[in-house]
Amino acid sequence: MKRPVVLIAEELSPATVEALGPDFEIRHCAGADRAELLAALPAADAVLVRSATRMDAEAIAAGTRLKVIGRAGVGLDNVDVAAASRAGVMVVNAPTSNIVSAAELTVGLLLAVARNIPQADAALKDGHWQRSRFTGVELSGKTLGIVGLGRIGTLVARRMAAFGMRLLAYDPYVQPGYADAAGVRVVGLDELLAASDFLTVHLPKTPETTGLIGFEALQRVKPGIRIVNAARGGIVDEAELYAALKEGRVAGAAVDVFSVEPCTDSPLFDLDTVVVTPHLGAGTAEAQERAGAAVAGSVRQALSGRFVPEAVNVRMGVVDDDLDPWLTLTERLSRLFTATAGGLPGQLQVQVSGEICRHDTAALALAALKGALGAVVEGGVSYVNAPLIAQERGLCADVSTGTGSAGTGTDSTGTGSTGPLHRSLVAVEGTLPSGERVSVRGTLSGPRSGERLVQINGFEVDLALSGDIAFFRAPDRPGVIAGVAEVLGRAGIPVETLQVARDPSGTGEVLVAVGQGAPGRDAQRLGGPAAQDFLDDAAARIDATRNWSMEHTA
Repeated sequence: MKRPVVLIAEELSPATVEALGPDFEIRHCAGADRAELLAALPAADAVLVRSATRMDAEAIAAGTRLKVIGRAGVGLDNVDVAAASRAGVMVVNAPTSNIVSAAELTVGLLLAVARNIPQADAALKDGHWQRSRFTGVELSGKTLGIVGLGRIGTLVARRMAAFGMRLLAYDPYVQPGYADAAGVRVVGLDELLAASDFLTVHLPKTPETTGLIGFEALQRVKPGIRIVNAARGGIVDEAELYAALKEGRVAGAAVDVFSVEPCTDSPLFDLDTVVVTPHLGAGTAEAQERAGAAVAGSVRQALSGRFVPEAVNVRMGVVDDDLDPWLTLTERLSRLFTATAGGLPGQLQVQVSGEICRHDTAALALAALKGALGAVVEGGVSYVNAPLIAQERGLCADVSTGTGSAGTGTDSTGTGSTGPLHRSLVAVEGTLPSGERVSVRGTLSGPRSGERLVQINGFEVDLALSGDIAFFRAPDRPGVIAGVAEVLGRAGIPVETLQVARDPSGTGEVLVAVGQGAPGRDAQRLGGPAAQDFLDDAAARIDATRNWSMEHTA
């Protein structure tokens, strides 16, 4: 089979390609070259970028095969997440890859701006020994104001505590207990500005945070404050910072990020009290390796159709590793539900019982939507766009959990089952507009946790959920198996499994389940575009020769 194409649009760590492995065709392009990027995208199943490649709506539309965009880093300023979501393209990044590197750079910038290290270095290299000119200030005993006590802000706090600094933080979303554990006192922004000798910024760039440290904030700062921004350009207003530095209200600043990048010309560059670096927050070999490996792993998961916990545009929380195979099972059961029902209900009910109930199973609702819609929607359904497509079609899904053992009988919770018991069981059920109730149930079994179908519309079976499966309903009479086998044999249809199940409600019907694994090249398949025509013909021939009335689905 043709390997999926992964397009690497910027220079990434060699660890990225190693983490992808041999299962993909790797192609390269210069993502900053717009024409070259747009020409390369139509053949790509995935694209990996850093910060120089703009994956906007135009680029996403050009990637007609795209399933995932991987950003080897933290920020997503260059990725149109909304456009990707509309197109069903998963967006993944590496949110924790550079937190240590960014925190360490912040510490370095704090020291540099406190002790004028870069300025003294440049002067001495230029032949000037000027000790008094570069007199600085100590960090010990000073107050550090941290704007944003997330992962990076917390690491900075812990490191600066070792310098003997008093730590304050402004973050309306942090719990006081969390801040206390980090040795930080949470205060309002006005108090932080008025009390801080040094200020660092560790926030994402959003409409709410853009310009947060602007004219009004810089009017309220403690005179002589020194400011470090190694988060995102624009959170500290560069023009207002320049004015405050010129007036002397701000004694110094260190800036790693700018509103427009790359930035090679800024009024800030003319000030001796300013230290600047070209967005080096993630600029370590360790961070780049972590980012590349993390994104490569997410791309592998996404291209295999699996749920990716790190995806930023999937409406699902963190999923336990133990729950992951149940997502795939639920998706396949829902696909079978749609094929069996021949339509969609208004609501899918995912009923879970057994040991699996110990986990948070809410994610199974999304898997059910993806599976149910996958066979009937053109253009592909992913974990990203399944909720939107379902909403457009008036379909929703919910998950309920039962207690006790997981059976295969009529009790939805499994506690009153009359059939064989399983350690865990998932049922996908729904009522069609006609009033017909459709139900499929499955479990994971065996050393490899194979996906098994154990019940369909009350008929108990035991079939692997792989390959193609056809179901025939017929009167419970002698010769049923012979009639089905005869037609399949004459048509050259190889059969891997054939089972017969009686209706436990006593209707006098049997269900004949025919499973097909991977037939040879010359053999006909139960599935594919011609499946319905074949089944129509097969049922008609069996009816004619056996005087039966059969129903079928695939």
